[in-house]
Amino acid sequence: MPTLTDDDHSLNGSPASPPHAGDREHVYAARPETPADTASVHAVNAAAFPTPAEADLVDALRQDPSAWLPGLSYVAEAPDGSVAACALLTRCLVGGVPALALAPVATAPAHQRRGAGQAVVRALLDAARRRGEPLVLVLGHPEYYPKFGFVPASRYGIRPGFDVPDEAMMALVLDDSVPVPRGMIEYPAAFGV
Repeated sequence: MPTLTDDDHSLNGSPASPPHAGDREHVYAARPETPADTASVHAVNAAAFPTPAEADLVDALRQDPSAWLPGLSYVAEAPDGSVAACALLTRCLVGGVPALALAPVATAPAHQRRGAGQAVVRALLDAARRRGEPLVLVLGHPEYYPKFGFVPASRYGIRPGFDVPDEAMMALVLDDSVPVPRGMIEYPAAFGV
């Protein structure tokens, strides 16, 4: 099952303390991942989660041509140019209609609660809009993802094939000129659901 992810919450899912004013000294530049970033993306995912499962998930998705969408894996750079955060959109289906799944979103521990995760998610969602993608889904913390415009997916008649709290399964309509599909979410095989 996909994991709840974001950079503004601790790994156990409880809200983190608010950032201190001095913590946002750096504006994180976000950009598409390049082949040179692969090892760094793996390392950030491995460091951000309690097990290597998310890092392994990204590697598996990279090998799935039906899920991996070139140009929809983004990184945010730290001041020294290293990867501070990463986020990935892959192809999923809702009621048989193509959509995107946002997962995982990971921030290196040294950059958490400083805006790196927000920078990479905003840039990635903008890239999806530019590509004409109509819908993004995320299983995430309901206190974090609404700042990007996500709402409970159930409002659109969208549901996962596993039990999660309704408020944690969210959807973001990127193009409201396209009808929003209804039905069950079909994740890529690498998600194991």
